[in-house]
Amino acid sequence: MIDKVVIGNATLYHGDCREILPTLPKVDAVVTDPPYGIGYSHGKGGGKLAKSTKFDDHPIVGDDEPFDPSSWLNFPKVVLFGANHFASKLPDSSFWLIWDKRDGICSNDQADAEMAWVKGKGQTRVIRHLWNGMLKASERGQERVHPTQKPIIVMEWVLKTAQIEGLVLDPYMGSGTTGVACVNSGHSFIGIEFERKYFDIACERIAGASAQQRLFA
Repeated sequence: MIDKVVIGNATLYHGDCREILPTLPKVDAVVTDPPYGIGYSHGKGGGKLAKSTKFDDHPIVGDDEPFDPSSWLNFPKVVLFGANHFASKLPDSSFWLIWDKRDGICSNDQADAEMAWVKGKGQTRVIRHLWNGMLKASERGQERVHPTQKPIIVMEWVLKTAQIEGLVLDPYMGSGTTGVACVNSGHSFIGIEFERKYFDIACERIAGASAQQRLFA
């Protein structure tokens, strides 16, 4: 069963992106943080700090098998987070976006940074933005709602730095951070999420961002 929710310029689908993709209109860019195929879950190799979170032992759906990026490479613009885990399946590129999530403040046995591959010509860029448990440079006091959630500020930077324009698709929407960044940046957005609870969270967050934009329009 595929559910569809329209919120302003955002259209959100609950279902399997492989089934929904053929039904979508022309998309200008894919910006997403897919399951990397590393069997990730907090409390299972996620590091000592991760073991104390509410996401203990919660696996990411689809992360138990290798990720194949081929379905997304023909779009005009593509940004794939976690691409260092499947770089051998991607064309060579000098254009990578790196999020330094420690900002020199701390380190642990998790990765200090996350990397995104960008289709097209460009130079590697870095954003330094602290995001480590309760130590956060943004969204302080706001509960984290997804195990691989990213800061809205970082995703807004991604859209700008990768020169994303037009209609943006996130086929692995999670809690909707890319959608919130699109709303804040004036992009039209399509998001797809397989897990119902995260789809509902994404709807709520994107609706909140849309209401905020209308309030100050």
